Amino acid sequence: MKFSIGASVEVLSATPGTLRSLLGGVSDEWTSSFGDRENWQPYDVLGHLIHGEKTDWIPRARIILQQGEDREFETFDRLAQFESSEGSTVNDLLDEFERLRAANLEVLKEWHLTEEQLDLTGIHPQLGTASLRQLIATWAVHDLNHVRQIITAMAKRYDEAVGPWKPYLGVLNTK
Repeated sequence: MKFSIGASVEVLSATPGTLRSLLGGVSDEWTSSFGDRENWQPYDVLGHLIHGEKTDWIPRARIILQQGEDREFETFDRLAQFESSEGSTVNDLLDEFERLRAANLEVLKEWHLTEEQLDLTGIHPQLGTASLRQLIATWAVHDLNHVRQIITAMAKRYDEAVGPWKPYLGVLNTK
């Protein structure tokens, strides 16, 4: 599939509602954090998505669009959610994510990006040169990756409970 802003915005717009539908009405037994920085639970993923909305996608896009002397992105703290989300409920996090995502998508739409702008680049501190097109595509796929991660983490809570059906449940046989 060829990149398009419209297709990316479709996914980015759907994610808050998807997560609210999946997580908004379930008990903490399904969503709570274990504090494990390697095996994130739904609560942890929500905090991570919020941190990204604040410090990653639009801030990095601005760096690319400004084409200033320093086009290097700030290093992203992948674990910031373990402190920043503390004390919040899942519904608090869903509300904040929805609000931040709506604001960021509004900014993205207001830019009316051209093909030339999408080809502009910035510098990722670990990955090197990246275009605005690649950044926006990654933003959409990042959402899909974390929706999958949330679903997998929830399914694994019933890993033993499913008994003999486990070999037929692919979600329980992934890492």
